[in-house]
Amino acid sequence: MPRPTAAALLLTPPAVAVGLLSLTGGLGPGLAGLPTPGRLTQLGLPMAQAMRDITAMLTVGLVALAVTCLPPDGLDRKDRLTGLRRRLVDGAGHAAFAWAGLSLALVALTFSDASGESLGSAGFADQAVFFATSYDLGRYLLGSAAIALVVGLTALACRGVRLAGVAGALAVVGLWPIALTAHGAGTLRHDLAVDAQYAHLVAVSLWGGGLVGLMLAGRELGPGLPATVRRYSTLAAWCFLLVAAAGIAGAVIRLDSPRDLASTYGALLVLKTVAAAALGIAGLVHRRRVIPRLTGAADAAVRSTFRRLVSVEVGVILAATGTAVALNRTPPPSGSQVPLTTAQDLLGYDMPGPLGAAQWFTAWRLDGFWTPIALALVVMYAGAVIRLRRRGDTWPVGRTLAWVGGWAMFVWAVSGAPGAYGRVLFSMHMVQHMTIATTVPILLVLGAPVTLAMRALRRRADGSMGPREWLLAAVHSPVASILGRPVVAGALFVASLIAFYYTSLFEISLDSHTGHILMTAHFLIAGYLFAGCLVGTDPGFHRPPYPMRALMVMVVFGFHAFFSVSLMASTTILAEDWFSGLPRTWGATLADDQYLGASLGWALGDYPLALLAGVLVFLWVQADRRERKRFDRQESRNGDQQLMAYNDRLARMAEHERQIREESQLRSSVGERARSSGDDERT
Repeated sequence: MPRPTAAALLLTPPAVAVGLLSLTGGLGPGLAGLPTPGRLTQLGLPMAQAMRDITAMLTVGLVALAVTCLPPDGLDRKDRLTGLRRRLVDGAGHAAFAWAGLSLALVALTFSDASGESLGSAGFADQAVFFATSYDLGRYLLGSAAIALVVGLTALACRGVRLAGVAGALAVVGLWPIALTAHGAGTLRHDLAVDAQYAHLVAVSLWGGGLVGLMLAGRELGPGLPATVRRYSTLAAWCFLLVAAAGIAGAVIRLDSPRDLASTYGALLVLKTVAAAALGIAGLVHRRRVIPRLTGAADAAVRSTFRRLVSVEVGVILAATGTAVALNRTPPPSGSQVPLTTAQDLLGYDMPGPLGAAQWFTAWRLDGFWTPIALALVVMYAGAVIRLRRRGDTWPVGRTLAWVGGWAMFVWAVSGAPGAYGRVLFSMHMVQHMTIATTVPILLVLGAPVTLAMRALRRRADGSMGPREWLLAAVHSPVASILGRPVVAGALFVASLIAFYYTSLFEISLDSHTGHILMTAHFLIAGYLFAGCLVGTDPGFHRPPYPMRALMVMVVFGFHAFFSVSLMASTTILAEDWFSGLPRTWGATLADDQYLGASLGWALGDYPLALLAGVLVFLWVQADRRERKRFDRQESRNGDQQLMAYNDRLARMAEHERQIREESQLRSSVGERARSSGDDERT
């Protein structure tokens, strides 16, 4: 791409952001009576935000394109980064460094904007450092910079595709702090707003960054262009659906009524929606009309068609990024910013009413992060089963029911009564914990998702890394090999109880949306690893003999019961500051509720233990039956050689015993005769 064209594209988002803010008054002096930070901050903040978003998008998209869509230079180099893939990953590394630098610049600009202090004023540097280390907004920006720096170093240092994929995954994680600082993150239902914003950022980064990567790589792909474009088109289609779903969710959260669309915020939201819809329509047209012509086109025709395919889309998506920055700098309608109560400020939602028997089934509060993931995994599993059925293969119904049932219980745990009351009552938190850490993983492991994926996903023949290849790489990675060992999985399952409940991690998970997500992920993964070592059939686990598995079940669940009993006897209130700060006027006291939660933790360990023990016994019997059948088949092929050898051994043992008896009898007879001769001589 010519440098003037690249520069024009990079300047599009900040130009659009500043232009829209100028039209809407977002660059004005702010509220009357408050100090203004100066024109440099007013202009520099949206421009730096736009450039930060672009560099983050390029980091994610370039790596994703290189490690999932592009073929290697040759099959002998499929695991190494060479040629075009190397240059794209290097480009992502440089973009990550720019992302880190712009995030640090945003620390200073954001503090200047919030405090009214102009850049370079006396003591500004010390105050900005204090802001970055003491306030959530500053920590988010600093965390984003740190993650981007690690991504940049990893991308430039890696030599293999797998490590580049790790850098890409880490870059996706780095988008989370950006979502925490986005518009709507500080309002009521801020957890849903953050979840929707994060999904939007991930989809747009994969979509837009990959599109720019295609523009950069189009001239060098040659014959590999059609396959690469088709793969990217599939990725872009899923990203468009995710952008649409996240946009609808964000609009519902931030707008109280359709009348709010007439506000400045609503107008910018409509403009952004129109841009996304135009991109979706363009992608659909290209997918149906343009991409099929790429396969048979000559080189010159391929390049011409490709340029028409991406030029307009890149411009629109960059303009939409600038619009998003202007939207981020524009407050929602005043009706969406009513003062928050104490419960709303702490929980992000209204304090639920008293917990009765009906509320166990009727209380629901959607978890915007985990519920869509659970639904997507169920749909993907069902799609894989249907694919097997269509080609004539079978898949056990019991495994499908286990997978669906596991995720259904998980959705109830995070969005049902345990999710609605888990941050209000310790007892309901313990119900949520036990469901996620014990029952759900057992059902998911019985679904054998990796085995199903290996049978349903297509293998790529050109050496590129598709979903099947990445799944195999993850299953056989050194990290999975270590975590899949029984001792490690059992220790992780047990040690996490002490490390979580007897440190500040428990209160962090209650107070922080990020901490709550990490807590849920940890308990789910730890339980899955432990159950996979005991009753799983998927590859990647080191499963001990069945007697050792039975011993592991007794030791681990015995320790879990001991933990519950010790908590019942404890007089220390866990996360007392959090629970006492909630305006809860109903229910038991903190001590009684903690005792109830510990009792439930003990009691609720029984049915997962029974389920695990039943499955373990069943698998043990099945393994013995298979071993007998295998032995019988082998004997039939070998003419009962082992049976004949066994009979020969018994015959030899019998002959040996007969000889021993005869020798013993002979020695006894000789001894009797010797004793008789001695008696005669004495006589």
